[in-house]
Amino acid sequence: MSDPRDRPYDSDEYSATVLGSQWFERPVEDVPPDRVEGEVLRFGPGVTAAVRRGAVDGPTTAQIWHGTPPGEDAGGAPRRRSRGLGRYALAGVVLLAVLAFLAWQRLGPTVSVRGVTVTAPSEPLACDGTADIVAVVDTDGRPGTVTYRWERSDGTTSGLMRERVARDQTQARLHLLWTFRGRGEHRATARMVIVSPAPEHTAETSFTYRCA
Repeated sequence: MSDPRDRPYDSDEYSATVLGSQWFERPVEDVPPDRVEGEVLRFGPGVTAAVRRGAVDGPTTAQIWHGTPPGEDAGGAPRRRSRGLGRYALAGVVLLAVLAFLAWQRLGPTVSVRGVTVTAPSEPLACDGTADIVAVVDTDGRPGTVTYRWERSDGTTSGLMRERVARDQTQARLHLLWTFRGRGEHRATARMVIVSPAPEHTAETSFTYRCA
């Protein structure tokens, strides 16, 4: 029997039932060329379509042989345009500045006390009368909380009390009502102690209770 491979491929009697090894395409070995003239680069199996398209844009020889397609860095990540990064960086800086300003308004320095004065009735207090003692606390106009206490000359204190001051409020008026009963005459003293914000501030005043 004659060998089917001896028949011409265009013969009417030819039937491709068994494919010989010559019908299979052997892989082309990825061997660097002996010489590259300028930017003349190899094409064919092993060169990606992205490289073929990018050849017009002028990829370097090192990019081709190291398998780095145009538009990617050595790690395979796409290169970012510096112009886009600049826009994002500017927007980030503006956002951080706004957040810092808002945080400073909310969490920044709180109220500071500049001074305190205390006044009492100038005339003697009559029988079974109540003295209205007023402390005026001067602040710097920033918002915050003033912690204070009243101390009386009879040995009693009010305990710690708190007064909230708003922004641009430069004064806080704090009252102590002290009531007397019975006959006699008594010299009384009231003291205001600002505990916080530091440093501590104190002021006091005296008045007379007189009941004949």
